[in-house]
Amino acid sequence: MTEPAHPSDMTYAGYLTLDRLLSSQEPLSDQHDEMLFVIIHQTKELWLKQILHEVALAQSLVRAGDLVPAYKSLARVSRIQAVMTQSWDILATMTPADYLRFRGVLGSSSGFQSDQFRRFEAMLGLKDARFLRFHEDRPEAHAALSAAMAAPSLYDDALAQVSAAGLPIPAEVLNRDVSQPYVASEAVEDAWLEVYRDTTRWWPLYQLAEKLVDLDDALLTWRHKHVVTVERIIGRRRGTGGTEGVAYLTETLQRRCFPELWSLRTRL
Repeated sequence: MTEPAHPSDMTYAGYLTLDRLLSSQEPLSDQHDEMLFVIIHQTKELWLKQILHEVALAQSLVRAGDLVPAYKSLARVSRIQAVMTQSWDILATMTPADYLRFRGVLGSSSGFQSDQFRRFEAMLGLKDARFLRFHEDRPEAHAALSAAMAAPSLYDDALAQVSAAGLPIPAEVLNRDVSQPYVASEAVEDAWLEVYRDTTRWWPLYQLAEKLVDLDDALLTWRHKHVVTVERIIGRRRGTGGTEGVAYLTETLQRRCFPELWSLRTRL
């Protein structure tokens, strides 16, 4: 086992393990633009790793009732999401002709197979066990995604705190099967509506709610930019993973992680 370097001997490259990091880009073709494609997607996965790190902390804080400290991690996630969305503009400098020159080497691989992205969705409450099958050859990734599917989501934790504060959340919501997708509840909307109508009284819950909306907003913005970028580069072709491509991505724009936090606005 290699002994850790003494602080006085630590270098920038050593601390960041740059040799290993920078040797992880292995394009399969000789096409110039494939390097950009690889780096964009690897960078997204690194940011997703940090997002999962932050959401896990936020969940632990919310579960403990420490709402205010959780705001920092949630705000950080929103900022990371904004950076990820901007990266689509870099990818969009690649023309359809550029992409088609190396698309064949991708085989059946596709971004929708990202286990970290699916873990992020699951932690926010968007659970779909069908994505587990894409990770059967990666036991650790499969186990991590399975655990996220089976665990309470950030929204489940938030609703538990709404209930703990004295607002009426139905027992069937609090005791639901958390491995299943969340279904919007009129009673939950009523409870959040009370928070939004008296923000002074319910300030910590109100701020938590707005941080959650920030996450959902940023996720929708990311999805929309993804749709536009894909259509710009491949039009209405089928996706490499066998999906309907733009049609599939457009459908995802209808998803909301925290539905009542959107619907209540019509009633304010």
